[in-house]
Amino acid sequence: MPLQPPPSNAATPQPKLLLDYVYDHESQRAGQIYLTQPIGRQQVVDYTWAQTMNQARCMATHLKAQGFAAGARIAILSKNCAHFIFAELAIWMAGGSTVAIFPTETASTIRFVLEHSAASLLFVGKLDTWEQQRSGIPNGLPCIAFPLAPANTLPAWDDIVRHTAPLTGTVRRAPEDVAILMYTSGSTGEPKGVVHNFARATAASVGLASHFTQGLDDYPEIRTVSYLPLAHIFERAGVECLSLVDGRCHLYFCESSSTFVEDLQRARPHLFASVPRLWLKFQQGVFSKIAPERLEFFLRIPLLGRLLARKVLRQLGLDQVLVAISGSAPIAPELIAWYRHLGLNLLEGYAMTEDFAYSHVSTTLCHAPGSVGIPFPGVQVRIGDDGEILIKSPGQMVGYYRHEDLNAEVFTPDGFFRTGDKGQRGADGMLRITGRVKELFKTAKGKYIAPAPIENRLHNHPMVEMSLVTGVGQVAACALLLLNEEIRPRLAEPVFRAQVQAELAALLQQVNSELVDYERLHMLVVVTQPWTVENGLLTPTLKVRRARIEALIAADIDGWYASGQPVCWA
Repeated sequence: MPLQPPPSNAATPQPKLLLDYVYDHESQRAGQIYLTQPIGRQQVVDYTWAQTMNQARCMATHLKAQGFAAGARIAILSKNCAHFIFAELAIWMAGGSTVAIFPTETASTIRFVLEHSAASLLFVGKLDTWEQQRSGIPNGLPCIAFPLAPANTLPAWDDIVRHTAPLTGTVRRAPEDVAILMYTSGSTGEPKGVVHNFARATAASVGLASHFTQGLDDYPEIRTVSYLPLAHIFERAGVECLSLVDGRCHLYFCESSSTFVEDLQRARPHLFASVPRLWLKFQQGVFSKIAPERLEFFLRIPLLGRLLARKVLRQLGLDQVLVAISGSAPIAPELIAWYRHLGLNLLEGYAMTEDFAYSHVSTTLCHAPGSVGIPFPGVQVRIGDDGEILIKSPGQMVGYYRHEDLNAEVFTPDGFFRTGDKGQRGADGMLRITGRVKELFKTAKGKYIAPAPIENRLHNHPMVEMSLVTGVGQVAACALLLLNEEIRPRLAEPVFRAQVQAELAALLQQVNSELVDYERLHMLVVVTQPWTVENGLLTPTLKVRRARIEALIAADIDGWYASGQPVCWA
């Protein structure tokens, strides 16, 4: 029998977790501004680390007084705001787990999440459609309203904090305690609750902070903007939790979508993350003021080009950006190249809810058109026999909440997560996404089509805001196009519409010339109904809901194919 080491009387030191970083900032950066919150009429309120923690500690006292069970799920339904972060910290200090709900969700989805998670309480914050959403809250569920919540009769955060003493001491959570129950946005069906414990969420957050603040050691403040939904992992991990680890971060929130550029210009962020659709809309906004060909001509003039590029970025509020990231969905390589031509070092990342946004990222040294970069430190990746990307990440989820059957399906026997994405790895380790396993469809010719690469080619055209390639069982694929918002109002003008039709016919010919024969599109179909979160055709993270859109056009698609026209109008 081999000798065993003698038992140690020394307690194993607990790893530093997210709350421990926050306690350090509370004591070491008490007077430093952490959050800037617009409150209307171009006014803002700044919160220091000390003020942030005072708010959170008072609410933690109140939550503990409710007698909730250890690990109770406490939900937040709100747009991004300072009180979202106050509430999350309070929930953690009170021994609970957070459940954030997308602020654009319907009443039925809100009810599903609250009931599925067995939430003990709901914080209600900034919302645009509260009157339609409130029916989704189960009768009897306690609620607390943030200061920026719509008009309501709920107990108010400020009243509770005003009359409650702050929780004292440094409450510590165990590494295996559940920190966040993150519900996916449900692009392919019913939302799933992704369980993240403190150990893995912290490991991913520390890794993200280490990577994205490289070279910023001399910066006493690192500015960033929080505007993508905090209910989504991209923002929660890469903005909020990164800022909890690196206390130099100064988070600016946005007033509304209509003030977004003004909010950006106020913040002048150093770190800025966005999704492909918004990067495209920024570009289209520039093109609405100066034609692409004219801009490109001026950018090629050495001194004038640098000055013009700087002006464009300054008008977008992005002239101080040191690290720019695109994630959540594939982005066209040409769009990345356009931003880099302006001097913005736009890098693409790849991750998902299930790995706490800690998987792959491009770097200044490791990037290539169409590639999402290399694995973060500690991430293992391999490609399955069927081309599926398999990931094992330090931020990997514990599992799906109340879905043991699904947990058995999504992990390989040796613990790799089945991403559902198809990809290829180069000899240099860089990963290229080639499509979704479940999005591949077969035409009548028996050939499988991957929509994403074709859609990205279409997105290079300044007229195209979004696209969806479809055609299950048809003679060939086709593409549905949503044109940009500057063009849509003018389509009723016969001459303008004819010009658009001619340009789209040319686009079809150009894209098809770049595809192999079985991938070529039979036609382009211009849709008139916008795809929005509100009408259910986009997820809250701005991904298209393919099944819903395809169902909308099911009655018409055979007629479009029969017409033989290169461009059809829905």
